[in-house]
Amino acid sequence: MPTPPRITPGDDDVLVVVDVQNGFMPGGTLPVADGDTIIPIVNRLARAFRHVVITQDWHTKGHVSFASSHAGKKPFDTISLPYGPQVLWPDHCIQGTTDADLHKDLRIPHAQLIIRKGYRPDVDSYSAFVEADRTTTTGLSGYLGARGFKHVYLVGLATDFCVAWSALDATRAGFAASVIEDATRGIDAGGSLDKAWQDMTSAGVRRIQSPAIAA
Repeated sequence: MPTPPRITPGDDDVLVVVDVQNGFMPGGTLPVADGDTIIPIVNRLARAFRHVVITQDWHTKGHVSFASSHAGKKPFDTISLPYGPQVLWPDHCIQGTTDADLHKDLRIPHAQLIIRKGYRPDVDSYSAFVEADRTTTTGLSGYLGARGFKHVYLVGLATDFCVAWSALDATRAGFAASVIEDATRGIDAGGSLDKAWQDMTSAGVRRIQSPAIAA
């Protein structure tokens, strides 16, 4: 079987780097296993893209998604909130803390936008496009549309939550979407990783590997 041609990102393409923050690294408040191992891959990929957007989880103290905000609940319990089911998390990525900072080894000086999400105290926001109530937008779709981008490539943490929700919402907003699998890592809570890939595949999200990107 012939090797498919490598992808050379152009001016229609944008790399979205999702939540590569201390809180999701080993030793953070909500660590993703091996989350730190993607950083060299993300840095290499970013150099191949002229256009890069970075996202940050940016929660208030006492955020509704924190288990500590609900008496008798523990992390990874699920509750019902006005906007639907909500997985409860350890307190993480609180505004202004080191835990919320981008990892110090991330090297993307040419990133053109940092978009923060989850800063409304009463609604979570996995997606970089639309918050968990599915009506409140972050403004990213409008920004990408105004810039003329057509294809969104996604890397970062975690595959089965913020990356997957962002990829699905990218397709709903009319963009082509590809997740660069080896530049992501998942939490895999109760089979969530397999389900995320099934959902993304069904929605037309491409699953590719970093060597497919010419750098």
